[in-house]
Amino acid sequence: MSPTEPLAELNASFSEPGVTAPPWSEIATVLAESEMFWLSTVRGDGRPHVAPLPAIWLDGTLYFCTGPQEQKAVNLRANPGCVLTTGTPALRSGVDVVVEGAAVRVTGEPRLRELAALWKSKLDWDFEADSDGFRDGNSPTVLVYGVTPAKILAFGKSPYTQTRYRFTG
Repeated sequence: MSPTEPLAELNASFSEPGVTAPPWSEIATVLAESEMFWLSTVRGDGRPHVAPLPAIWLDGTLYFCTGPQEQKAVNLRANPGCVLTTGTPALRSGVDVVVEGAAVRVTGEPRLRELAALWKSKLDWDFEADSDGFRDGNSPTVLVYGVTPAKILAFGKSPYTQTRYRFTG
């Protein structure tokens, strides 16, 4: 296991007999190639909030953006704990991935310019970056967040595997 590669723990109770945990490289590829994710946050009164959004996997962190007044941004200001999920709607093929962690606001022009370039190349979204976030024409600053996983769950569907990837310091 390299410093950037997590420890894989196959849950045999929820996996087919005789399978092994998918290699981390396969899960990292799913994260890198996926365009859409579902972000789950918690409102101030404890109710969940879930919203689809595009995200970018870069250097072990999953990045997304949102307007400062959107419900997800309001929720993250009070509680940065969140979950991002991606996968396939198919029952018997593909893999679903769940990323758990805390959303941290990304600031600083060099990193934001790099991320804006990725948004353009991968999603064809034109953002300008400044030190505080993204700009899209005359709209207010769009906040950018990064979630470095505390844990990732992967649910393989052919064969069925359930694996936890733990990240150690």
